[in-house]
Amino acid sequence: MSDSKLSRFFGGSPGPVILRLAGLSVVVGIVLSALNLHPRQLLYYITSFIQRIYYMGFDAIHWALEYFLLGALIVFPIWLILRLLKVGRNER
Repeated sequence: MSDSKLSRFFGGSPGPVILRLAGLSVVVGIVLSALNLHPRQLLYYITSFIQRIYYMGFDAIHWALEYFLLGALIVFPIWLILRLLKVGRNER
């Protein structure tokens, strides 16, 4: 990998970018520690958040499917009857 591709990937010279990221990581770590947040807690919060979104998604699918079936019990038979009446009219 050439130096220009590496610099383009990092958004600058790799050495200074890595040093800035390390410094920023220390500052963020200090702030999170002051807020009494630890890596395991953050991992738990993130996985819990993703799990809740996942379950809400399936609840929404269940809700939509239930209303679809309820409406389909009325809509499809009426549509079928209207289609059969129309086909019967066009043949004459």
